[in-house]
This record gives sequence, structure tokens and C-alpha cells, in this order.
Amino acid sequence: MARLFGTDGVRGVAGRDLTAELAMDLSVAAAHVLGDAGAFAATGRRPVAVVGRDPRASGEFLEAAVVAGLAASGVDVLRLGVLPTPAVAHLTAALGADLGVMLSASHNSAPDNGIKFLARGGFKLSDAVEDEIERRLGEEWSFPIGSGVGRVRDAYGEADRYISHVLTTVNATLDGLNVVVDCAHGAAHMVAPEALVRAGARVEAIGARPDGLNINAGHGSTHLDKLQQVVISRGADLGVAYDGDADRCLAVDHTGAIVDGDGIMAILAGAMHNEGLLAKDTVVATVMSNLGFKLAMRDAGITVVETAVGDRYVLERMKSDGLNLGGEQSGHVIMLDHATTGDGLLTSLHLMGVVAKAGVPLKELASVMTPLPQILINVKNVDRGKASVPELAAAVAQAEAELGETGRVLIRPSGTEPMIRVMVEAASEEHAAQVAGRLADVVRTACV
Repeated sequence: MARLFGTDGVRGVAGRDLTAELAMDLSVAAAHVLGDAGAFAATGRRPVAVVGRDPRASGEFLEAAVVAGLAASGVDVLRLGVLPTPAVAHLTAALGADLGVMLSASHNSAPDNGIKFLARGGFKLSDAVEDEIERRLGEEWSFPIGSGVGRVRDAYGEADRYISHVLTTVNATLDGLNVVVDCAHGAAHMVAPEALVRAGARVEAIGARPDGLNINAGHGSTHLDKLQQVVISRGADLGVAYDGDADRCLAVDHTGAIVDGDGIMAILAGAMHNEGLLAKDTVVATVMSNLGFKLAMRDAGITVVETAVGDRYVLERMKSDGLNLGGEQSGHVIMLDHATTGDGLLTSLHLMGVVAKAGVPLKELASVMTPLPQILINVKNVDRGKASVPELAAAVAQAEAELGETGRVLIRPSGTEPMIRVMVEAASEEHAAQVAGRLADVVRTACV
């Protein structure tokens, strides 16, 4: 049977894959695994959970189901309303909650939704804890009655606690900075513009009118065209775009050129390094980060540590090595001094802070990194378990020798499909495409 939890919680089409019944069952199991309701009974205190969501219409019935499951299990619930995932993570810690729940499918379209659980302190769950929740689904529970049931109250005002927190982390004023923010008709539509205005910026918000069905539709970090157009037409200094739950962001400079997660990390790492704030002068990135990023960090005297793809793996390495900056090309940037997860609003505030303090355009700051052309070919209908066969390994070795220090090769089997991904970076797009095409042909013949 396929594992219920994916790389970022439980996701699916709401009402079909992710039903109210499943949401309630998951929350009951999570209450016992994370809230440990039985242990709290001896202390006379009920466990506490915070629950937030993005604006999807399905979030309304899923929230009701999750809250019902938690309260029926003896957990007090604070409903935070529509807030970004990092806000729920922060408030899980700030309010001393025993667990947090976020309902969102991030950058996916409106029919999808998801349930993400957070442990005490606001951190994502390990695979082992998720497996334990899944294992205990459908157990016969002894539910409390009378005074033992959980109580539910609204805590919508706690959004200001999150805004105040992110503002205290920035040691620069954004006065005079003219910015456009694309909120993806998502969870950041209220908190992001307010925070940026309070930081001193002149703000034009787009994608900030969610109706429950338009989240990520033509807006946000996966659809940058509109942001680029508005930045250029308004003569803005820069623009930032969040995804549906605002745990990541991408930026565009005043010319409309995109600054992705690698570029944002390069700018932040350089600024923190210069101020003596970058722990161990090291940044954590994934194997998918562009070689141009790694070369820029080498030239700046900054070490790059690589992990598997996924912000949870970035976070694990940061915690184990005592590091405070890491992220992904997609825009998940973790600033562990201030947050327990990727935080688009926090990242954008710090990026703008660097721009404001430097007094130069984002385009100039981003020039510290020159991305190498990158070609990705998804070879489908092959045996992903054969990604390391001798024939392919020999072809990869030959390609790496050909590319030298000006390029690299990455072969990744898909985690869910009969597919192997071939990624090649080179000094020119033509060379990258040639090498990637040859390797893809080897995959097609050697991995069947």
C-alpha cells in the first residue's frame, strides 16, 4: 500500500482523495501521537493545537473536520484562520502549542488541498513520526467526555504576532523602496502587504483577492509573467512573488529579470558573510542548485553543503551542522535564526533589506552569480531502479570529464514514477543540450 504522507504532508484532490473523514481520522491519530493526550490527562492540562489554512474553498470543510477530530480527542484548538505556513509554524512555537496543523496544497491549483502537521516548536515531522501517525489511523480510541473534551476558540488576531516577529528580524528600513508583491491569491494576501508597508516600503499588491477558487491561478511564484509586467510598467525597484501558502518566494529586478532561489540565497549569504552572521561561513543547498551558485559562493569564501532535493533535508542538515541559512532553487529559503521552515515573507523582507542597505538595484546584487545553462530531460517509462547501471555510470563519467569544472551532470530517479531525470549544466545551452540528449539516449537503452 502506498505511503499516505508525501514529501510535504498528505495531499490530494479535496473531497475525493482528501476527504473530511480522512482529515478527521488523521487529526485524531496526530492528537495521540503528537499531543499524547493520555500523558496530559495525568497533569490536568489538555494539549493545545493551532490550526491554519490557505484560502481554498475546501479548506473550510477540512478545517472543520480537523478541528472536530482534535477537540474530540481532548485537544484544545486555536483557529488561526487564513495564514501562511511559516506563520502557523511560528505560532506553534510562540504560543507553546503541542502541535500545529496547516491546510494547504502550496502551489497546486484550487481543487487540491493538503494537511501538514507540525511538532512542538513548529518543526516539520520526521518520516518516522509521519509513519507512526499513518500506522495508528483507524485505531479504536477511548474518547473523553464532559470536561475532558477539547475547547475551540478563534485566534485570528495572532496574525499580528507573526507580522511583528518577522519585522523584528530585519535591521534595515525599507523607506523609499517601491515594490510589487504577488500574493498568488493565497495565504499571504493580507499579512505580506501589511508587513512590507510597516517596514517602510511603498507597496502595490497583486494576486491579493482570493475567492477560494483562484489560488495560484495566473499568479504567484509559478506564474511570474504578471509580476514582471507590473514591475516594469510601474517603474518599481523590484517585485516578489509568493506561492499559495507563502513558504517560498521568487523575485524579479526592475528590468523584469528573474532572481530565483539560488540568486536570493547568494545575495543573503554574501550579506550575512560580510556582517559575520553566516554560521560557519556555510550555506546549505540541494543537488539541484545551479553550479553558478556554487561557483559564486566559492569565490566569496563561502562553503556550500549539498543535500537531497526537499526543504526538509535542507533543514535537517542545518540543524545537525549548526548552520543558519539554506534553501532551494524553487525559492524555499530557511533562515534558522528566525524561522523553523521556509518563509517567503521573511525571505523577501531580508532581500529588500539588503537592497535598501546597499543602495544599489537588485539587478546589480544578483550579478554576483551567473547561472549556467541547465537542461533537464525527464526520461519516462524506464526502470528507475536502474539509474546506477554500469553503462549509464560510464556515460556519466565520460560526460563529466568532457564538461570539466564548467559543468556537471545529475541523474535522479523519480520517487513516484517510472522515470529517470537527466540534468546537465554547461557553459553554453547548446553544449548542455547535446550532453543531456546523449545521456537520455543511454537511459532509454540501458534502463529498461
